[in-house]
Amino acid sequence: MNYFSYFTEIEDTFIRRRGKHLMLSPLDWALIEGWKERGVPLHVALRGIEHSFDSYDAKKQKRTVKTLLYCQEEVEAQYAEWLESRVGSHDADAKEADDDRAPFPRAAVLRHLEQSWADITKLAREHKAKRDEMGEALDRASALLSEIKNDYESASQPDSRKLEESLTGIERMLDDAMRMVINEHDLESMTAEIESQVKPYKRHMDKAAFAQTRDHLMRKRMREHFGVPRLSLFFM
Repeated sequence: MNYFSYFTEIEDTFIRRRGKHLMLSPLDWALIEGWKERGVPLHVALRGIEHSFDSYDAKKQKRTVKTLLYCQEEVEAQYAEWLESRVGSHDADAKEADDDRAPFPRAAVLRHLEQSWADITKLAREHKAKRDEMGEALDRASALLSEIKNDYESASQPDSRKLEESLTGIERMLDDAMRMVINEHDLESMTAEIESQVKPYKRHMDKAAFAQTRDHLMRKRMREHFGVPRLSLFFM
């Protein structure tokens, strides 16, 4: 991950989660540069930003987030926990003992990450000639998965929950890219197909649950259309 990518990935994630385009301030850029110079891994910074907005959305705040400083505390907390996970990272016995307690065996997780990286990288190559948002998102996802895989492999105390959060963040990015590049005809066809599937259940569900189910089915259908694999550990 080069110097330029570190800044642009953080900027893009912040703007995507905020929901409205907002130029970062010089203070925001200085904050990112500070994270970079201190060695905060990109996937850790992105996880902190995603987690900050997840908490913000859960509280249903009326005021909008206007600066990256809103995410600083969570990024710092994620980085502190990441540093703690590195203690004893070269101790084979510690890794083996930790693996015995993990909800997902380390070897299985690494196989999943390796396969996910290979699948995403292959798709990125296929989309390269199109030079669209999907190809760009796949390239970014490939780079992030490589960093995440190497980080998980070398950690003495890998955290499956935090890994899942990072993978979810990448899936969100890919979901948004698919929505941007899909043509209108395919989108209308998928929408009609899903509306037909959920219509019999509409009377028996509240509006929020119905909308969530419809959105879930749309995301699933779009992944099938583009051939994008699920990255979540629950799809190992």
